[in-house]
Amino acid sequence: MANSTDYVVVGAGSAGCVVATRLAEAGYRVTLLEAGPKDRHPMIHIPAGIRSLISNPAVNYNYTSEPEPGTDERRIAWPRGRVLGGSSSINGMLYVRGNPADFDTWSQMGCRGWSYDEVLPLFKKSERFDDGEDSYRGREGVLRVEKYRTILPATHRFVEAAQQAGFDFSDDLNGAQPEGVGYSQMTRRGRLRASTARTFLKSAQHRQNLEVRSNCIATELMLDAGRCIGVRFQENGTPQELRVDGEVIVSSGAVNSPHLLQVSGIGPAAHLEATGIAVKHDLEGVGQNLQDHYVIRVAHRLRAGELTINQVSRPPRVFYEALRWGLFGDGALTFGVTSAQVFCRSREGLASPDLQLLFTPASYDQSRFGVFEKDPGACVAVCPVRPQSRGSIMAESADPLVRPVIRPGYLSADDDYRVLLAGIAHTRRIFSSDAFAGISEGEIAPGASVQTEDDLKQFARTHGASLYHPVGTCKMGEDPQAVVDSRLRVHGVQCLRVIDASVMPVLTTGNTNAPTIMIGEKGAQMIQQDAA
Repeated sequence: MANSTDYVVVGAGSAGCVVATRLAEAGYRVTLLEAGPKDRHPMIHIPAGIRSLISNPAVNYNYTSEPEPGTDERRIAWPRGRVLGGSSSINGMLYVRGNPADFDTWSQMGCRGWSYDEVLPLFKKSERFDDGEDSYRGREGVLRVEKYRTILPATHRFVEAAQQAGFDFSDDLNGAQPEGVGYSQMTRRGRLRASTARTFLKSAQHRQNLEVRSNCIATELMLDAGRCIGVRFQENGTPQELRVDGEVIVSSGAVNSPHLLQVSGIGPAAHLEATGIAVKHDLEGVGQNLQDHYVIRVAHRLRAGELTINQVSRPPRVFYEALRWGLFGDGALTFGVTSAQVFCRSREGLASPDLQLLFTPASYDQSRFGVFEKDPGACVAVCPVRPQSRGSIMAESADPLVRPVIRPGYLSADDDYRVLLAGIAHTRRIFSSDAFAGISEGEIAPGASVQTEDDLKQFARTHGASLYHPVGTCKMGEDPQAVVDSRLRVHGVQCLRVIDASVMPVLTTGNTNAPTIMIGEKGAQMIQQDAA
């Protein structure tokens, strides 16, 4: 193996696979390093297999947050993909671009080139979607986006109930009408998950100038006189280093990207010194500005005989569903986690939605993580999509193999409670509409007795969870807390970029995989432009 290359991409996740593929297509020598294994685990490729991946250490970092007041001192599970494809190989496969206002906000915050009109062509470049309007949707990309092939009746009832509650129906929540109620779209190719490894990387696998190396844990960015010259890493436990003639691109995600910068000496000087890390470049914002989507679930018990995932995921029905999946590529094994969504506003006067209500025709055992109940049920995850709470991810040790400390700061901003309670009220109104009330036997969580503001806030603290969308820890911008500029170059360090969800200055309206893929497209485009 060569000990130098044009570009090293650290992290084969949602953005890293895109960056490596596009640079290889342009003719550059590219090495892609992934800490985890190849994506050979069979459950990765079966959409419903997510339930066996959500805490599987073979493909998952299984991080947890620190106890905090906003979670009633609980540690919150933070699954992150540790496998080719990163979290796109273990996520719920929802394809949600966000609201146009999100990207216009980025632009207004000083991120030049990131307005909605400027990023829309990059969303379209990635995807292949056979529906929607040509002005919004891509037709020839490698990322397959599809609608649900099989929809349970409870989902149709929810969509009808939301309309009865006053929410307009949208044919395409990623198109002209990103507000209201609509059916979910997934990154799926037929019966199989469409991760960035199985779409972008697979399209480039024949290229001799792209080297993909798994089981390679990056331990240090090599710096010389303010310039990044390479990466040190452990490959199956053996120390290695790789030098670059061009740039190092860190695409390790919102947890690992700031951590790698910090253990390499790039970050807040006071914290690095206190941790025993030699300061190479004082950059205050590294690891700060952490944002995540924190949700609570409103769940209903459904009448006996109503078909939900609770039943179809268990024997004997699951055997029939496996047969459908194998023969026809449809049925319950093609499900993601959310079959319909509502994007809405917590109050009048807002310019765009600040709530996402995610419907699943299933209910979860409150005492066991990720386990369905036996009786029929359905739930909505109530998600404030623009939280004001902020947290941090900071190195705890100079040893790069010691995990960073994750402090999300959930519900530390009072306004997040207000938005969350408004979302609960919207959800209860939908569930009480005629279309859904006819199949419901009543609310089981938070429960009909939980009505006061104080009780609902306490429920949020004791039962809330992450929706697994951490961003912002290597913030893009020009202010003192920014880590990268508008071209994703690390401030003050030459030949080093961060290209992943960590650069988002603020969260997008919804799930973050699609905008992270777009960031990969945009970053690869910028690298090529700057190298020309």
